[in-house]
Amino acid sequence: MTSIVFLSRLEPAAAEASRALLETALGEVILTGPPHRDLTPDEVAAIEIAVVANPLPGILHTLPNLRFIQSLWAGIDGLMADATLPRRVPIARLVDPALADAMAEAVAAHVLALHRQLPAYRRQQAARQWLMHQQPLATERRVGFLGLGEMARRAIAVLRPLRFDIGGWSRRPARLDGVATFHGDHGFAALLARSEILVNLLPLTAQTRGILNAATFAKLPRGASIINFGRGGHQVPGDIIAALNSGQLDQAVLDVFATEPLPPDDPLWTHPQVTVTPHVAAATDPRSAAQCVAANVAALRAGGAMVGLVDVGEGY
Repeated sequence: MTSIVFLSRLEPAAAEASRALLETALGEVILTGPPHRDLTPDEVAAIEIAVVANPLPGILHTLPNLRFIQSLWAGIDGLMADATLPRRVPIARLVDPALADAMAEAVAAHVLALHRQLPAYRRQQAARQWLMHQQPLATERRVGFLGLGEMARRAIAVLRPLRFDIGGWSRRPARLDGVATFHGDHGFAALLARSEILVNLLPLTAQTRGILNAATFAKLPRGASIINFGRGGHQVPGDIIAALNSGQLDQAVLDVFATEPLPPDDPLWTHPQVTVTPHVAAATDPRSAAQCVAANVAALRAGGAMVGLVDVGEGY
C-alpha cells in the first residue's frame, strides 16, 4: 500500500499534472485524495506523507499515521490557518532555487522600473508630453527589503551588481555582505527611514499581518515606493491609497491581495499610481518543485536533514 498522498484544491487537470510529476520524481505511486478522490480506510491508515497545495481544511487531521507534511508552495500561511492541523507532524515549505530565481527576476524588473521612473514616463506618453526627469545613479538609490530569507537573498544577489544601496530587515540579526542589515523594532524604523524603494518578502504571520500600513509608510522618506511580493494579508489597501493620494508614497507595485482574483470594482485596479499583477511574481514550477519534494522525502526516509522545515510556533 502506497504511503504518500497528494492533497490539493487545484483544478482537476492541474492537480493531476502535479501528481503525475511527483510520481515520476519519487518513482512510486502517489495517491490523489479529497476533493478529487475519496480515500479508502486502508489507504488512510497507510499514509505517512502528505504533499499539499491548499488542502481541504481538516483533511490532514484525519490521517492517523501521518509523519511528514510537505507543501508544494513557499508560503504556508494558509496551511497554518487550519485549526485542526496536526502540529506534532513536521512540516516543510517548498524551498526551490527555481522559485527564488523567478522572484529575483520580478524584484529586479520592478525595482529598475521604479528607479528609472518608468511609471512617470508612461503617464507622459499617454499625455504626449516630452519631459526629462533628473535620474539618480543606482548608487544613490536606497532599496530596502522586509525579510531576508531565501527569496530576498537571491533578489539582493541580482541587484547588488547594479550597485544599489541595499538594506534589509529581519526579526533576528542577520549579516549579508554589502547589505546594511537591521533587526528588531528599532531596526525596523531605521530600515524604513533609508528606503526609497521598499520590497516586502516577509512570511505572513500574526506579527506581520497588516505591516504595510499608514504607520509604516509614515516612516519612509516622502515619495518612496513599495513593492509587495509577500502576501495580500501584509497590506492595508486603504492605507496604501491614502498614502499615494497624500504624496507620502509615489508608487505601489502589488502582486498579492487578500481576495484573489482582485474584484473588478476594487479601486486598486484604476489608481494611476498602482501597478497590479495577478500573483505572478514567482509561480511554483511543478517540474522543479517535484524534484525538491522528492529530495526531501528521500532525506526523511534516510534520516537526513530536510530543507524548509517550519517552526510551527513562529508560523514559518
